[in-house]
Amino acid sequence: MFTGIIEAMGTIVSIRPHQQGFELCVDTGMDLSHDRKGDSFAVDGTCLTATTIEKGRFIAVASAETVSRSTLGSLKPGSKVNIERALTLSTRLGGHLVLGHVDAVGTIRSADRVGESIRIGIRFDKEFARYLIEKGSIAIDGISLTVNELKGDVFTVNIIPFTAGAVSLTLKRPGDRVNLEFDVIGKYVERLLDRGGGASLEQLLKKQGYL
Repeated sequence: MFTGIIEAMGTIVSIRPHQQGFELCVDTGMDLSHDRKGDSFAVDGTCLTATTIEKGRFIAVASAETVSRSTLGSLKPGSKVNIERALTLSTRLGGHLVLGHVDAVGTIRSADRVGESIRIGIRFDKEFARYLIEKGSIAIDGISLTVNELKGDVFTVNIIPFTAGAVSLTLKRPGDRVNLEFDVIGKYVERLLDRGGGASLEQLLKKQGYL
């Protein structure tokens, strides 16, 4: 599990075919002396397991399922990626709960400078609109961001100067693809309502002893 607060902008060192997916080596530029083989890293919001860690680099395998549901298949040596290590029980939750399981791939529709910030519009599959609300949370390439506006199949987010200089999202241009993970709380609420057989949210909460 992650928080969506990016620790570093890493660089893809190499990519090699591995079964139906591929193996990638990432230079994080971080001190990984306390990290171990088997630890989880989010690469552009996609949770991967490190099979090898050496100095500031790690190697991980992206399965065919992961590649098919994310933008990892478009990476190449030299690509910049957002890196976050899995949170611990002592980690401050500065963003929101992010699982590292990509739900869909969106497309950057616009990127405009507004004052010192950058306003980015992203087009997505409208079937996921039920998981988005204005001022709600979303992870874009692993970055915890707030939905500013939602219109049809496009939502916008605002990137403040501090974030802009620390993530790879602002290196992308209209037409580029991004990984999207919608708020897990909304998914569980939807599942709860689906299992309720038409009962109202109030009735379900009472049944579970919350009201």
